[in-house]
Amino acid sequence: MKLLLDQNLSRRLLPNLEATFPGSTQVVLCGLDTASDAALWEFAGAQGFAGVTKDADFVELALLHGFPPEVILLNLGNVSNQRIREVLVAKTGDVFEFLRSASEGVLEID
Repeated sequence: MKLLLDQNLSRRLLPNLEATFPGSTQVVLCGLDTASDAALWEFAGAQGFAGVTKDADFVELALLHGFPPEVILLNLGNVSNQRIREVLVAKTGDVFEFLRSASEGVLEID
């Protein structure tokens, strides 16, 4: 299960996530740093990514278009990369369960 980190999340998070979520990347590394939310949505769905973001716009896309892709919304405010890393690692079980579920399209993590 691979994650696509939105532009508002640092690519520096990837080395710590790679073991748990192999194949994960960040939008800048895909050449999508100037892409619209809709283009990111299409890319994530076509490539089998779950989107990870702090941006509620992706939740709106999920409500409008359904899923896939699934969306993981981080409601963490302005926190360090270390804190984001800690939260994602601590919530790995919840993330895996969510990504295996066929009934939900958005996971909010506080």
